[in-house]
Amino acid sequence: MSVKIGISPIAWQNDDLPDLTAAYTMEQALKEAREIGYTGVERGRRMPQDTEGLRLFLERFEIALCGGWCSGNLLISDVAAEQASIAKQVEQFAALHAPCIVYAECFNTVQGQISVPVNNRPKLSRPEVHAYGRKLTEIAKWAADQGVTLAYHHHMGAFIEDQEDIDWLMESSGPEVTLCFDTGHLVFGGGDIGTTMNRWGDRIHHVHFKDIRPNVVRDVRENNRSFLDAVVAGAFTVPGDGCIDFKDVAARLKAMAYDGWIIVEAEQDPANAPPYEYSKKGYEHILAVCAEAGLTVADRP
Repeated sequence: MSVKIGISPIAWQNDDLPDLTAAYTMEQALKEAREIGYTGVERGRRMPQDTEGLRLFLERFEIALCGGWCSGNLLISDVAAEQASIAKQVEQFAALHAPCIVYAECFNTVQGQISVPVNNRPKLSRPEVHAYGRKLTEIAKWAADQGVTLAYHHHMGAFIEDQEDIDWLMESSGPEVTLCFDTGHLVFGGGDIGTTMNRWGDRIHHVHFKDIRPNVVRDVRENNRSFLDAVVAGAFTVPGDGCIDFKDVAARLKAMAYDGWIIVEAEQDPANAPPYEYSKKGYEHILAVCAEAGLTVADRP
């Protein structure tokens, strides 16, 4: 049993706030990520979009595709329309042997609206989430038939954000719907790491190691700031630089025999958190907590 350590290029190339990272390139992101030791990278919008171009791009840096964001619109689309909408990404990820698509509902999220407080995010009722979970199961079954696992990303500013939301979605969906377990979004959203891992450990397929700075999170909540305001202010950071106990998370992953990817996803203002320096810090912290937990880390893509 071993885990693999990957990274999202968002520290170098922020898709939601491109001006923030305008001084960096995707080529720099992959070169530096591989130099640090990361063996995989999640897909970014500024990577080649065609499958063969993306394959060659990743091979150039000897790094694997270890997932990637998939924007869903299932709240307003029927299952057939949603399948058609994401079919190209599912086909590409299957061809490149990615472990999953990181699926998140984007129809009613406020995460990309800098003028809307994250506190004003949509909140659905339990029956509404249950109805969504049943539709999502159909999408996940279809994706699995194409050779790709759907890992749902609970996210700040979205209707699956807090502990209750996650519980409702997991209890209403089939096992084909797995969880992209994101430590930073969970704690920011008021969820509990131990509770979620104990309750839904058998559904965790993909893991994001994201740390938070509690003083920034508190300010965002108390002063009605937006999710993007939170990013710029430094709400998120790499493992070992915030308040989350990743030793505990690694020990829990070991206990549940997790053997998938651990992904660093820590969007920040690079003027305050240089991407190479912080990504290296996060990588080294993951190595340390994995070693302490007895998790073997694969050293090849």
